[in-house]
Amino acid sequence: MSKTPKISILVPIYNVESYLQQCLESLVNQTLTDIEIICINDGSTDGSTKIIQDFQKSDARIKVIEKKNTGYGDSMNRGLKKASGKYIGVVEPDDYIELDAFAKLYDYAATYDAEVVRANYYTNKGGKDTKLSYVIPADSGRLINPRQHNWIFFQAPAIWSAIYKRDFLQKHDIKFLPTPGASYQDTGFNFKVWANATRAYFTTEAFLHYRIDNESSSINNPGKVMNVCYEYEEIEKYLKKHNLFDEIAPMMQASKFGAYYWNICRLSAKFLPEFITKIKSEYQIANTKNLLIRDFFPIPAQWNLLQYLLTHSVRRTIWKIRLQRLRASIRDFLRSAWIKTHPVYRKQKALSELISELYAETDLLETKLNQLQNQEKKHE
Repeated sequence: MSKTPKISILVPIYNVESYLQQCLESLVNQTLTDIEIICINDGSTDGSTKIIQDFQKSDARIKVIEKKNTGYGDSMNRGLKKASGKYIGVVEPDDYIELDAFAKLYDYAATYDAEVVRANYYTNKGGKDTKLSYVIPADSGRLINPRQHNWIFFQAPAIWSAIYKRDFLQKHDIKFLPTPGASYQDTGFNFKVWANATRAYFTTEAFLHYRIDNESSSINNPGKVMNVCYEYEEIEKYLKKHNLFDEIAPMMQASKFGAYYWNICRLSAKFLPEFITKIKSEYQIANTKNLLIRDFFPIPAQWNLLQYLLTHSVRRTIWKIRLQRLRASIRDFLRSAWIKTHPVYRKQKALSELISELYAETDLLETKLNQLQNQEKKHE
């Protein structure tokens, strides 16, 4: 390894002994050998520490940061500070990556002098891979400016599917928000990257295998529910500090609601009132400042729900969300049931009864929504 390796790979680790071996093996066996692997051990209490130590004994490219458990954001910031590579890569400890990944990513970065190189990736559930192709082919294979290609701001952060030029991150003071836990901290980092980058390279190839077996863990954790809000508060402060707010604010508001909408669709019911109340307060302010522009919202359902929230009570909005969720469940159920029973009709009667029950519940929710609307009209 040279004094300035081509890529520093950050691996934030906390109690992942079940997957860490496979992750580190995929890194030490990279075809690009001029790398450093920075393992940030965030106070692991399982067998992760021993696995790290065993790998470090046999590979001098592995550097270890040992610290108390302070969360993902703080771990990543410490890794960024210690990194000496020309580019920065990230691999989560429960994921793994193709052996030629960093060789290919670095080749694109060096050829085009890119600030960011980003690829597609695989989702992995139950050991089965599915390629997620979010990169638009027309925007791949060449340098582009993200501000002129708005679709980039509306993708999942997926910061581990890219490499970043280290001096670009340092120049624009791009760091992580060290909130508790390990939820959404990639959101702010990702947005800051696209807000500043002018030389981004995308490839339709996929390298990283992203495990999604536990992706819903945060929806039942009250300590993590509001983290996505904190991330966008940090983004707004950052944009204002670096004189980017006036240009990017409308797109930021649309991107933020996309993140909120994803949580609305999956959040536990008991957390919805607080979350919806927070969202309404934020977007009432944004609306008065004329920052909500329809053209920036790529999904009509998101714009429609936001307009409903701005013109109706939190209570009615929650009932509407519950109704939308139920309708989506019915669609999914019907699709699944049709696949499983067609063209076999032995379960047709039972299926018909279940469908009737679901639609009856839908009618009940619609009635409740209308009752709330009539009650509010009486009080107006």
